[in-house]
Order: sequence, then structure tokens, then C-alpha cells
Amino acid sequence: MKRILALGGVAAGLLAAAAVAAPAQADTDVAPPVNLANTNFAAQQVAAFWYGQAKANLINATPYNVETTVPAKHVSTGGASADSKAGVVGSSGDQKAATSNLKNVNLPKTTGKVFFIGADNKPHWCSATSVQSQYKNLVATAGHCVYDTVGNKATLDKWVFIPGYYEGKTPWGIYVGKTAYTHYDYDVYEDGDRDYAFVTVYNGVQVTAASVDKVKNWVKDRVFDTKAEAEKAKKDLELKTTGWSGEIVSFVPKYWQVAKYGQESKKIAVSWSQWCGQESCSLDEIEKLVRGESSSYKTGWQRGFDVTRISKDEYAKAVGNPFTKFKVVDGVAYFSNDSGWYKATCWVKAAVKYKLTGHIVDIALKDVGTLGGNVGGQGLAYNQKVGTAVFVFGYPSGSHPDGNYAFSGKTLKWAYGKTFKAAAPSMKAEELVGVKSSFTGEGSIGSSWLYRYSNTKRLGYLNGVTIAVSDTDGNKRIDTSVSPYFDGETLAVYQYAAKFASGKIV
Repeated sequence: MKRILALGGVAAGLLAAAAVAAPAQADTDVAPPVNLANTNFAAQQVAAFWYGQAKANLINATPYNVETTVPAKHVSTGGASADSKAGVVGSSGDQKAATSNLKNVNLPKTTGKVFFIGADNKPHWCSATSVQSQYKNLVATAGHCVYDTVGNKATLDKWVFIPGYYEGKTPWGIYVGKTAYTHYDYDVYEDGDRDYAFVTVYNGVQVTAASVDKVKNWVKDRVFDTKAEAEKAKKDLELKTTGWSGEIVSFVPKYWQVAKYGQESKKIAVSWSQWCGQESCSLDEIEKLVRGESSSYKTGWQRGFDVTRISKDEYAKAVGNPFTKFKVVDGVAYFSNDSGWYKATCWVKAAVKYKLTGHIVDIALKDVGTLGGNVGGQGLAYNQKVGTAVFVFGYPSGSHPDGNYAFSGKTLKWAYGKTFKAAAPSMKAEELVGVKSSFTGEGSIGSSWLYRYSNTKRLGYLNGVTIAVSDTDGNKRIDTSVSPYFDGETLAVYQYAAKFASGKIV
């Protein structure tokens, strides 16, 4: 699902300057925190999900394409305004801004991908970055890469951050999300002006050598009458092990039973003796039935037969004599009349059963330390003057509207430009900022906008996250990325999230 939007101009009103003046104000700006994995064991299960089966879920994940494209004829001159004095926070230090004239831009270690299960129950990813916090455990990305704006859940499932991810490699480990924080207006109203989220993550984990997908115990042939019973059993197994890998298979048992009303069923071919069941089914009764004459046996949705006209040669080959009027051979009834030769095959609707099959695998995890301790963290900039230069770092993927496949999403890319005011009323966003960028939307959502980025320290101050892209001149090439304007209320959400610890999961 994509939200198709028109970018337009709406004058932005000033927010109250007192929004960040007092710590108590944070409580009105911040939505209630939402747990992603609130126990160590739940976090272990999430890590095992992405590490298991030779990292198949990671490798097969696709870019998240929800709320990606913002078609537009122009970029508004309205938009964002500061709500108080500009500032920066974070321990990355005071740095001189790098410029686009650099021949080589040293890419930040802090940037990576967040992986999760979307509303379609498939694995997806967005871009994200590590930011400074008291416990070195905070990640920033677009709000809709954390909060479920399509399904009926509060947040997206099995959420993890992997800095430096590349084709299944997790160089600094997997960091399982613990708690998500966003602005109250985004949580309640899906306000595009507040489409950002900060997530605390547990210490990173890696898999110990020779422990991936080591089979401990097979679970076979557990048969259930209903799919609901099988799903409950599967969930019970998942709750008891970090490495369960299995599936629910529907099948018709060898000793099948005719389906009852309301049961899931499957049409299967049977012999006439099977069709008749335990009752004696005489040849005379079968002949009357297939010829359409009276019979004590009834057909219906549960069982019936199909009559097919065949050639004289086929008939003779099957029964041995074309003049034989009726014969049952290998469970198939053959008969003839003045109009031709026929065969009658019978079927029943058999009750479907369910089998839970799979195995428990040993996913042994080891702690690799905090996110910030491994890759560092960007600071945060707020209320900066529109027109300030920023670097954008992310993993763009997908094609331009004209079909040109510009980015693969496999490697970290950068863009550079000066911010300008933008607005998109149709996504409830009237206070955005834009930057010229050819990043295509799929994959680049959540990309970090870094102010005063130091090419030597590879650190700067987060001053935006990509929430959508746009072709503003109508030439079918993406040329603009847009972000919420980071102001004092953004600072309040960040400061609230940054003060919570996460801890280890192993």
C-alpha cells in the first residue's frame, strides 16, 4: 500500500516556544512508549528469527514501500518554522561542516537498516541511524518504519537494527528493539509533520560459531482437526524456544472421512467401493446411478461423480469388448447406450486435517556490547535555519518513475544539499523540509539527514529523517527527499527516549 500525496503550500504557524523550555513539557509531546520486545527471552526469539535458517529472512527482506512516493508539481514556499532558539545536543563533539566538494565522503558507521515484519506478514527494511543517548542504545528512523500505519497493530513486529548490514552480514551484530517513542500527534493522528521515531535497543548479539541452525529435535506428525488448533500448538512451541522453525501443512489422511458441514474439505478421487463407504454398493446400484436412474445412493456437495464421453476404442480397451453395456474396472464405471460410450469417476469431499511439522534449532547468541559503544552515535540538531546544508545517508532502492533502476539498496549512499521549506497537506504534513536528492523512495525511507557532518569523525547532528520522496518537476525522475522539521518538540521526544536503559538479552 502506498499513500499517494500531493505536495502543496500551506503557511506554517509557529509552535509554542515553551515546548522545550521545561522538562515537564516532554510528557505532552511524547506518546506513551510502546514495547517491541519487553523481555530478554522475547528479544532472543526476535534475534533468532533473523539469524535462523541461514539468515533467510534477512536476505529475502524487501524495502518497505508504505508511504513512499509524494507526486508533486512544485515544492511549497510555506512550511516549517523554528519554535525556539536553534541548538544541538549529543556527545559527538563540535565539528566543522563537510562540503559536497569532497572527493571522498567517509560514510558513517552509525547508519544501517531496520528489519521488521510488515502488515503483509513479510520481512521488510528501512534505513536508520544510531544516535547518542545516555546508555548508547538509541536508533532514529521514520515513524512509519516502526509504527504500523497499515495493519491493526501498534508497532511492526520483530523489529531490529543492523548497522553496516550487507547481504546477510551483521558486522556489529543485531540490535533488537525494546521500546519505541514518537510524538503524540503521530501516534494518535498519524501527523506527517511528526513522522519520526526513536527506539531503544538491547545490546547487540551475534551467533556463536557452529551454532546456527543446529537441529536439536524434530516435531513431526502432530495432527490436528482444525487450523486454529495447529496454530495454537505452533505458538506454544515458539514461546518455548528461540529457534523454532516449522510450518502448518494441510492434508487429507490416508484413512479419510467425508467432511461434515462447515469443515474445510478437499475434493479427492476415490473408487466406487470407497464412495459407497461401509455399505454394500452393488454393481446394479452403480449402473442405475451413473445412468441417471433411481438409486438408494444420493449425491451432493460431499460426494458425487463425473461422467465423461470417450471413444469406442478407449471403451473397448478398458472393458475388453465395445458391446459390453456396463462394467467397473479399477474403481471406474464404464457404460454405453445408443448415444455413445462413457466412463464415470467418483469423488468425495474429504475432511482436511492439519499437521505441525518442523524442528527446534539451536541459535546460540553472544553479547557484543552496546550500539553506541560499537558504532558511535549522531547528535541531534533542532530549530536549525532552513537553507542549512545537510548530508543524507541511506540505502535507496528501486526505480525512478520512468523505470530507470538507479539504486540496488545493497550499499550505503549519500546526497548533499541545502534544506528548503515544503508541505504536503494530504499527508497531514504542513511543516516539512526538503532537500534535492535522486534517492528513490524504496529503501531510503528513514535515511538520516546530518548537519555539520565531520568527514574525519564520521559524526554530525541528526536534523531530519526521510519520510517520502518526490518528482517535483514532473520529468519522471525522483529529485527531492522530504523530512519532518526537527524542532523543540522533536528534541523533547529525543530527550525522553534517550534516558532509558535497555540492557542485555544474553
